[in-house]
Amino acid sequence: MSLLKENENVVLFKVKDEMTVEEVLFNYNISSRLFRKLKRDKAIFLNGKPVKNTSIASVGDIISIVMGDEIDDTIPEPIPLDIVYEDYDLLIFNKKPNMVVHPTKSHQSGTVSNGISYYYKQKNIKKKIRFVNRLDMDTSGVLIVAKNSFSHQQLAIQFQENSVTKKYIAIVDGLVENDNDIIDLPIGREEDKSVKKVVTDDGKRAITEYNVKERYKNATLLEVQIYTGRSHQIRVHLNHIGHPIIGDVLYNKPSEYIGRQALHANYIKFKHPRTQEDMEFIAPLPEDMTKLISILKDPKN
Repeated sequence: MSLLKENENVVLFKVKDEMTVEEVLFNYNISSRLFRKLKRDKAIFLNGKPVKNTSIASVGDIISIVMGDEIDDTIPEPIPLDIVYEDYDLLIFNKKPNMVVHPTKSHQSGTVSNGISYYYKQKNIKKKIRFVNRLDMDTSGVLIVAKNSFSHQQLAIQFQENSVTKKYIAIVDGLVENDNDIIDLPIGREEDKSVKKVVTDDGKRAITEYNVKERYKNATLLEVQIYTGRSHQIRVHLNHIGHPIIGDVLYNKPSEYIGRQALHANYIKFKHPRTQEDMEFIAPLPEDMTKLISILKDPKN
């Protein structure tokens, strides 16, 4: 392996100003935590040679970090994945509805993680499974997996800074009056140990914007953009304004037309962790939501 050639395990950084190796990496937004791990693993190189973090790097030098093979103990299962994009750093796919992301006590198998573990083993990808964003079991749409610690850390910064554009499609009960509005209301737990969340003065700030795409007889199709990442944010905010998502059994009621909440993460935009290029991905609506829209458009309903 050449340490001056990028691959799935090696990331290169060009030195723009004379400073220490540590300062160069910090200027490239390498976190203190990741830096300590790289230092501990002796995985930092200057012009292809092992180097101390206090060594001086000159303009034009190349610093490389190496991320070795990893062991993931998730049980592999041959679960189909609708992969939208893949490279050294990212695995992006359109998550199906009714799928849990991580194995839990009540869902030991059949999760997205089990499917990724199988895919990794088939492709001889020796990496841990690192989810960058989260989707509820019943929410479909774009899901991002980082294939190494570097890309995970770089994308985590973008999510923390709210520089990632996240849009959803939601179908809600009732006719939403305003064509566009912003809901800026704090969200917290309904009560201790409760799964359900509510708008509450002592909650954390949450900002949701919606645009009406279509109105039906007794329902509305919305495009929703979130500027914060609170748990159940869209479901809580839309329920609070009197328009809960159709099929949401926690904040609304079951629907005879769809077997889950009609919520789909259809769009995401961020900067690539390695190239810093803008990346945009759109996940088409799943069949159950397109079917629901057809039912709602039917003048008989």
